[in-house]
Amino acid sequence: MRQAEFDGEGSCIRWTETPGEEPARVYVHGLGSISTVYHAHIAARSELAGRRSLFVDLPGHGISDRPEGFGYTLEDHADALAAALDAADLTGVEVVAHSMGGSVALVLAHRRPELVSRLVLTEANLDASPPATAGSTWIDAYEEDDFVAGAHARVLEKAGPLWAATMRLADPRALHRSATGLRRGSAPMMRSILEGLSIDRVYLQGELSGELEGRRTLEASGVRVVTVPGAGHNVMLDNPDAFVAAVAGTE
Repeated sequence: MRQAEFDGEGSCIRWTETPGEEPARVYVHGLGSISTVYHAHIAARSELAGRRSLFVDLPGHGISDRPEGFGYTLEDHADALAAALDAADLTGVEVVAHSMGGSVALVLAHRRPELVSRLVLTEANLDASPPATAGSTWIDAYEEDDFVAGAHARVLEKAGPLWAATMRLADPRALHRSATGLRRGSAPMMRSILEGLSIDRVYLQGELSGELEGRRTLEASGVRVVTVPGAGHNVMLDNPDAFVAAVAGTE
């Protein structure tokens, strides 16, 4: 386990990593999740062997610190992720990111372009105000103090056992602020960032999640959009073979 300070007050973002060749692959989780749970089985596959791999837990999640005064906006998370990459002495990494983690990765690529050479995004949030079915909407429906005081438990019940297993480990206040920041989006908005980048970009959409809004425009900008059969939001769990092929660039 390694760590890097991210807020100027001693709070640390932490990650685990496996050695290998560069460019490194950096795996980033979604809202209320942990990177290793969703990605360790992917990085271990023979098709991806031999590359340095980092499994980063964003502030407020997993093994990273959860300072009460931190903002947990997308920009805050992106800057913390940049601190981890700087501490790891990395540039030009491939970022493999899920859901909110994909939004953070896009903001990172915009703010610190030298750090990112490729993006593999799994159902990343690209716009503000996601639909009512989104987990961030469930969380942001409550005021922050109400969520911390008890609504957190109600959301855990609604989330189901798989997501709840990691969400229960996230700090409730950090979780709420992260959800609020995700629903607010970034400036420029994540979709605009994705369309404007010139690096290799892959966007994975689970077949069961429906058609990706704005797909044709994304493809026209050079984004390779892949619809993964038999998969929902958690593509890496529902269809790991297709997910590995996308990360390896053989899909």
